[in-house]
Amino acid sequence: MKLPSSPPNDTAQQRAPRVPPSRFLLPYLALGLLFAWIWQESFDRLAFERIAYSDFKAALARGEVTEVKVADVHVEGRIEPRPPADGVGPVKPTYLFRTTRVDDPALTAELIAQGVAFAGVHPSFLSQFLLAWGLPLLLMAGLWFGLSRRLGAAGGALAAFGRSRAKLAADDAADVRFADVAGCDEAKQELAEIVDYLRNPQRYRVLGARIPRGVLLVGPPGTGKTLVARAIAGEAGVPFFSISGSDFVEMFAGIGAARVRDLFATAEQKSPCIVFIDEIDAIGRQRGGNVAFTHDEREQTLNQLLVEMDGFEANSGVILLAATNRPEILDRALLRPGRFDRQVLIDVPDLEGRLAILLVHARGKPIARDTDLRAIAQATPGFAGADLANVVNEAALLAARERAPEIAQSHLDAAVEKVVAGPERRSRRLSEPQRRRVAVHEVGHALVAASAANADPVHKISIVPRGRGALGWTLQRPAEEAWLLSRSALRDRIRVLLGGRAAEEEMLGDVSTGAQDDLERATALAREMVTSWGMASSAGLVHWAAPRAQRALGAESALLPREISDATAREIDAEVRSLLESVYGEARELLSRRRAALEHVSAALLERETLDAAHFHALVREAEARPPARPRPALVAPDRVVSLERSAS
Repeated sequence: MKLPSSPPNDTAQQRAPRVPPSRFLLPYLALGLLFAWIWQESFDRLAFERIAYSDFKAALARGEVTEVKVADVHVEGRIEPRPPADGVGPVKPTYLFRTTRVDDPALTAELIAQGVAFAGVHPSFLSQFLLAWGLPLLLMAGLWFGLSRRLGAAGGALAAFGRSRAKLAADDAADVRFADVAGCDEAKQELAEIVDYLRNPQRYRVLGARIPRGVLLVGPPGTGKTLVARAIAGEAGVPFFSISGSDFVEMFAGIGAARVRDLFATAEQKSPCIVFIDEIDAIGRQRGGNVAFTHDEREQTLNQLLVEMDGFEANSGVILLAATNRPEILDRALLRPGRFDRQVLIDVPDLEGRLAILLVHARGKPIARDTDLRAIAQATPGFAGADLANVVNEAALLAARERAPEIAQSHLDAAVEKVVAGPERRSRRLSEPQRRRVAVHEVGHALVAASAANADPVHKISIVPRGRGALGWTLQRPAEEAWLLSRSALRDRIRVLLGGRAAEEEMLGDVSTGAQDDLERATALAREMVTSWGMASSAGLVHWAAPRAQRALGAESALLPREISDATAREIDAEVRSLLESVYGEARELLSRRRAALEHVSAALLERETLDAAHFHALVREAEARPPARPRPALVAPDRVVSLERSAS
């Protein structure tokens, strides 16, 4: 909401305190007196020549002193040097002298005897005043002023500890609407009721309806939870407070609770409004899970938040929105009705949602007319809204790098590959045996995927290094969304992962370290099949994995709960090993039958470095159409691939 501009003669401006002119004149006057005194002292020191008292007495005895002024601490006067007795040497000109006075009672008699005019001198009033009063007072005033400013700043900082750090979004920052948020239509339908209440609260109050006090936005990272919260505020046209859960917790006891109280007090003054707490799991974790003293402040903050959510009325106009990607670790008291009455899931978008998100981020960008955004949406399963925004931005950067007038389909495809597999690293030079091993490895993945009934189709194969450790990559794009996976589909996925290692052993007679990432992923998938999904023959239908909330809290092992016996753990390990060995044997047998295609496609991949789906399938058909050749012995490559290889799927 924009506030009306104030007229020039506003009463607030008239009530503003006016600084008296003397406040500025006094410091300048003090500085002026100080500089005058310094100037006078400096001029006097430059005008007189410093000599020893013995030299002064010698000049007095020779009759060269013509004038003397005796002060409290020094003696000054004029000396007119006489020419030497022998007449040899230059005569020194007349000069003014100053010497430190010593206790000499005979000085007056000697001055009278020599006929020297002398007089006593008192210090100037300015010097006496500045030395006795001005300088000490000035030093005390400066010290007091500096200490008061520091103490005032420290007091303000201490007082600010208990204030909420929530930021009130400006009117131009809350211009996000539901039309700017795509891929979560169901979530927008649930939140439209809150927007309608903020616009027309009286209609709900007449019917006795109680609007939810708190709404928890749940979803993976990057799905747009913060954007949805801003869209609610933008649609309703109400103030929007934004704060992170970590902003409540400090090292001082009670600060987090004080900030919670200040936040709700400020929100009630701005009612109706929306308070958004991002990453609420920073303060809303399950209590009692850790008895360490360091979690005391977080639990006190959570307790104060629970009290405040019960303290304000449901129809007060303050709606609390919170976002988290780990709802399983939140305290049960926080999720009960009356606090967070509603949980809205903002999940990873489906095909139509990804297409809508791409259209939103492509708005205002020069996209070529022949660009197929639906193909990009099909190629990015599992991508969140932030990932899709990154794809469009990377495509724009690639087009700008090539100085292209618009973003073409090739730029979007290259951006997807860059996000999935990482940037190309053509500077990494591999020897010819290593390149051949990488090519065999990647073609093994692709051939097994092409032979599996439930595997995703192969889109592209490359031996161009990408990212941190990928010496080659095989990109698979699903033909449709897969929300459920059968046991045969999971076995096919493991078979594809192990196809690279099986191809190396089948064609080169040796294996390398390039399959490390494949083995990790295949082992994790096989263990989930045995412990979580009951897809093992000997382990039975028991769910052996630890609860999801327990794994999120990190209290126990990553997969197995503590109450499992050693015998069962050994049985599970044996079942996982048996499953992997069985699937690996199937991949090895499949590649042995299609060895001709493995050799032919590997040779073409070595030559071209990158093969798309059409070229890959054409080469496979060409190789299998040839008559079978005599079997050849396996070739052992002398070098080993020492870097990691990752199959992008």
